[in-house]
Amino acid sequence: MMHPLLVPLKWLAHACERKTGPEDVLVKVLYCGICHTDIHQAKNHLGASKYPMVPGHEVVGEVVEVGGEVSKYSAGDVVGVGVIVGCCRECRPCKASVEQYCNKRIWSYNDVYTDGRPTQGGFSSAMVVDQKFVVRIPAGLAPEQAAPLLCAGVTVYSPLKHFGLMSPGLRGGILGLGGVGHMGVKVAKSMGHHVTVISSSGKKRAEAMDDLGADAYLVSSDADQMAAAADSLDYVIDTVPVKHPLEPYLSLLKMDGKLVLMGVIGEPLSFVSPMVMLGRKSITGSFIGSMEETEEVLKFCVEKGLTSQIEVVKMDYLNEALERLERNDVRYRFVVDVAGSKIEDAA
Repeated sequence: MMHPLLVPLKWLAHACERKTGPEDVLVKVLYCGICHTDIHQAKNHLGASKYPMVPGHEVVGEVVEVGGEVSKYSAGDVVGVGVIVGCCRECRPCKASVEQYCNKRIWSYNDVYTDGRPTQGGFSSAMVVDQKFVVRIPAGLAPEQAAPLLCAGVTVYSPLKHFGLMSPGLRGGILGLGGVGHMGVKVAKSMGHHVTVISSSGKKRAEAMDDLGADAYLVSSDADQMAAAADSLDYVIDTVPVKHPLEPYLSLLKMDGKLVLMGVIGEPLSFVSPMVMLGRKSITGSFIGSMEETEEVLKFCVEKGLTSQIEVVKMDYLNEALERLERNDVRYRFVVDVAGSKIEDAA
């Protein structure tokens, strides 16, 4: 079944209608990653979708024009745009430079901008974005490789930093081996952690350990394996985007361990309170990262030589890519070559 947002492709190609304001940057889109959130929004899983919609929030492009008050960027710069493009700048989160938690944040798409027009994402030829929400792509990082880091990369980096989980020697679990999960393995390993990938079956064991360098692999449906691993992890990064029980993963945590939720799930999750109380464990959540953290993770990946594992596709493959992503049939992130696509012909 065709996703409603992708018709017609010609409309997506010319989605940018906003004029460049004094602090705005006009970005020609080069590449845009595909995230599970794009599926949630496209299919109205969260009940707030508005159509027509232009998704895409892992955007890398080239600056072609800047407003008169822009000081950070100039034409020709390669830059990135992530999940949000606006905030109130007045609230506590904004003043603490964690603007992603602003209650008046403006999403990159499926939202309304300050001028009253709908925001439109990276599956388009261009975007106009306030300079505050643009980051420079550092030298040494290919633009298509940078795209997933603007969401998947910073999403795992931010909680590890905030919760003091960057010290070498920690033992961490990564639940789910998709776009976010595979970056979780890479980032945690680069911090010197012992990393266990947790999955419902043994299908991904070889890729987790041989391809991504995980130290251990745990099959959550194997009661004996789970019992043997009880009380062994300092944290679990839960990237699963569908409803699932929490108790099996709480049992893996040491005292004061943290279960960090990252998957966007529209149904309530449940657990029995002793699983948390008898160990002073925490269930918490984290949402992408700040603009500062986004810049940090890009530099971190360059310094550590990290890359995301991607499959680059053209715009005319977008529907099929979304369908494959729903089946978890990608290793591990689709990135759309927007600038290299013949969108007019595909329409």
